[in-house]
Amino acid sequence: MTMPLLHRMLAPATAILIAAAAGTATAQTVVRIGHVAPLTGGIAQLGRDSELGAWLAIEDLNARRLKIGGSAVRFELHSEDDAADPRQALAAAKKLVDAPVHGVIGHLNSVTTIQASRLYHEAGIPQISPSVTDPRYTQQGYRTAFRMVAHDGRLGGTLGRYAVRQVKARHVAIVDDRSAYGQDAADAFERAVTAAGAKVVGRESTPANATEFDALLSRLKARKPDLIFFGGLDAVAGPMIRQMKALGLQAKYMGGDGICSPALPALADGAIVDGQVFCAEAGGIPKDKQAAMAAWQARFRERTGAEPGHHAPYAYDAVMAMAASMQKAQSVEPSRYLPALARVNHDGITGRIAFDDRGDIRDGNLTIFTYRDGRREAKTVVK
Repeated sequence: MTMPLLHRMLAPATAILIAAAAGTATAQTVVRIGHVAPLTGGIAQLGRDSELGAWLAIEDLNARRLKIGGSAVRFELHSEDDAADPRQALAAAKKLVDAPVHGVIGHLNSVTTIQASRLYHEAGIPQISPSVTDPRYTQQGYRTAFRMVAHDGRLGGTLGRYAVRQVKARHVAIVDDRSAYGQDAADAFERAVTAAGAKVVGRESTPANATEFDALLSRLKARKPDLIFFGGLDAVAGPMIRQMKALGLQAKYMGGDGICSPALPALADGAIVDGQVFCAEAGGIPKDKQAAMAAWQARFRERTGAEPGHHAPYAYDAVMAMAASMQKAQSVEPSRYLPALARVNHDGITGRIAFDDRGDIRDGNLTIFTYRDGRREAKTVVK
């Protein structure tokens, strides 16, 4: 049975995706891997992408006919839908804890991941998020919590260094949208540009739903910045860039993943000048992995009938890192393989998978983007 057909036959919120493992050994140990993401709602396509990445990993593991602790093992994927809702995330997490699963891949969103992480911690079940960038996730002190991509603090710091070293900014203004996300990114950016030798000529805040910036931008224009960093989302960044142009404020513009969307040129009403805007997203494939990634993507298309998105390879690598830790510990029991997961050093399709003492990915890649001809284009992958 192919994955697309199997997925259609099961309700998203309760689907148990069982890989078609070769062989039926008489003494198999079943290893249940949970996966949680929004499979319904406005960003369901992102959740399905992550789910398919995890499913393909399960398929590949079962094809290897692994033995752990002397017993043949069969991996199963138990998939739950949290609809990107914190309350539903708790319900999904409880179902997986009660199953019980041996490990969890997910959740997709920061708020749902943080909300559910306490339940996994209390149950002693390792949790690897393939996508969460909120620093608070791994700052709770839960030894069960791990992430596959760089967090927002690293993103702001990397952008700060890039602004000074590559964009050659010397006088920088900073604006945040007063949210925890925006302020954290702006603070990290400010520390990095200062350390790199640039001068911060102004720091401003604006509400997250603001649409008018004439007064704020006029104050910044008087300070003659050559780059403005915005900690916030594209819905605010677009109008801000448009009003910068109207005021004749010819500065570069930079932000994190919150502004880094294909929709930004339309939100700016065509005001973005080629090479003016720089932004970054967590993740990215280094040059030495690009050929292997292309081959994996082709196999993903063939096996799932879907186009691989951003999250699928990270979910795949999360499952593989978890399985590698079980092999290292020669046990599938969470309490036994958790120490091995904390010390894992796995060569994944996205790069080296290893975690620091908090559970953050070590040397996580970031992709720097700019905009040309009204389209987002990748410039480089950095650490």
